[in-house]
Amino acid sequence: MKIVSILGVSALLVTAGFGLPAALADEAPVEFTEAYLNDPKIFEQGKELWFEQCTHCHGYKAYPGKAPKLKPRRYTPAFVYKRVSKGFKKMPAWEEVYEKDELMAVVAYVKSKKFSP
Repeated sequence: MKIVSILGVSALLVTAGFGLPAALADEAPVEFTEAYLNDPKIFEQGKELWFEQCTHCHGYKAYPGKAPKLKPRRYTPAFVYKRVSKGFKKMPAWEEVYEKDELMAVVAYVKSKKFSP
């Protein structure tokens, strides 16, 4: 009986493992090129989303607000994207609310020279 249980659990784990590469494909790292970060259309989309959603906690100039002052120049775009999409401490994860391209646009706006925290 133990052997049947062990074989059953082993088969389940092996079968579940076949879905792993597909799940990892969804987690592919995002890439921010200079052209993307400097695209005026992307900037405007990110700015619009910032004022629509992010200002509720971060304020209009990223400070003061309910959330700590942002220091986007200190971080890479990939790091900012991870924080926006996955959340951090009291900041909610936005990956279930917005599409990947929308979150990337917010990052482009926050990382722009026109963004003034």
